[in-house]
Amino acid sequence: QVQLAESGGGLVQAGGSLRLSCAASGGGFTRNTIAWFRQAPGKEREFVAGISWILGTTDYLVDVKGRFTISKDNTKNTVDLRMNTLKPEDTAVYYCAVGRGVLIAVVPSEYNYWGQGTQVTVST
Repeated sequence: QVQLAESGGGLVQAGGSLRLSCAASGGGFTRNTIAWFRQAPGKEREFVAGISWILGTTDYLVDVKGRFTISKDNTKNTVDLRMNTLKPEDTAVYYCAVGRGVLIAVVPSEYNYWGQGTQVTVST
């Protein structure tokens, strides 16, 4: 059973930076994709960034390309999301999730393990 724990959320002013971290345990994820999703109030959960653990490939939501960077640490079993130049529209609960396969999918239904989420609030 894979377990995920997110950390690093908080309140930041527009233009600022945050780093989210997802710690994975329980095994069974090192051949799969790990991704970050976010969900703002009244909106659907959306894909933000993903990384294939075994392939090392990455993918990003168009709106965050050039601002966010996803990376993994094989020794610590963590996946980080570095977020720069944050905007108020980035405000959401951010979740990390483990996918069903090695290729990066952008739909939540392709992910079967989820963390509890961490709140990111960007003020004007």
